[in-house]
Amino acid sequence: MKNEFQLSGMSALLISSLLTACISYDPAVLVPALTLSAEDVMLNANTTATNAHIDFGLDVALNESDSLANVEILPGVRVRNVIASGAADSAGIQVGDVILSVNGLETNHPDVLAALQQQVTLENDFTFAVRRNTLVYEAVVTGRSVAGSAPVKELYRIDPLATRAGYATELVSIRDQPDMAAARVVELFPGSPLPGAGVEIGDLVLAVDGTQVNSAQGLVSRLNQDYALGDRLQFSVSRNGEIRTLPIQLWNPGRRISRINAGPLLRYESSLSPPSNNLSILDFWLFAVYSYNQVEGERSHSLLGIFNFSSDYGELVEERN
Repeated sequence: MKNEFQLSGMSALLISSLLTACISYDPAVLVPALTLSAEDVMLNANTTATNAHIDFGLDVALNESDSLANVEILPGVRVRNVIASGAADSAGIQVGDVILSVNGLETNHPDVLAALQQQVTLENDFTFAVRRNTLVYEAVVTGRSVAGSAPVKELYRIDPLATRAGYATELVSIRDQPDMAAARVVELFPGSPLPGAGVEIGDLVLAVDGTQVNSAQGLVSRLNQDYALGDRLQFSVSRNGEIRTLPIQLWNPGRRISRINAGPLLRYESSLSPPSNNLSILDFWLFAVYSYNQVEGERSHSLLGIFNFSSDYGELVEERN
């Protein structure tokens, strides 16, 4: 009778653990966090300047006196660095020299030289009056032209997760409707769900679930803020003037069991970063009948907390220079 009671008690414990088991799920693959761009992005720090200029090939600073007891700013600017084979180096200017003037213009502050280098002229020869110790000499520095950088051009807005595609904003005209901004599909990346739904490069996405997208960034932001990965929705797509409604399922990373907690009967946890799995069966705090632990390539087994077995441990190797 006692044995039957113990068996019934164990059965009740197992059934109770299974009924109250807590199971959690996570994506089957690691999904990176996505930072959305603003609608308006300033790519050029200064869109009006071409940044074309000339370069003297040196760095200068204020000409401070060498006396620690009486620090004062002396006329000219002191050369702190000369670029090898640069314009100043070719003219014979050395580190420590003091530039007194350029083309007769006094240079008592580094900003004077910086302003001179911002101009672009057909004649790039500049006469420098330079002091070296107690010698003042004249050097002709031929400024070297530095071409301005080409303006930065936006290509498209990318949705690397939900649809794995690139979109560009475009103003379109639909008959019997006012002009509207749409998102033209310009890139399709591996794993994109759009080709399977019938969306092609060049198609114009007008709306999502009946709501106008307004821009490429508007589409990307809405897909990643208002929907979850794997959700189903509808794209209103225009191709060659024909508007169609296409059902879309956003990229689905799948799911995996990340945690099972069934009381003392079964405990399981899994992680992708770092790759690890932990399993214990009949865990009574002080010991478990069986436990398994895996972290990356290292695995360990334990039975009753007495018999332990480990495998695939890495080796410590001393690196030699």
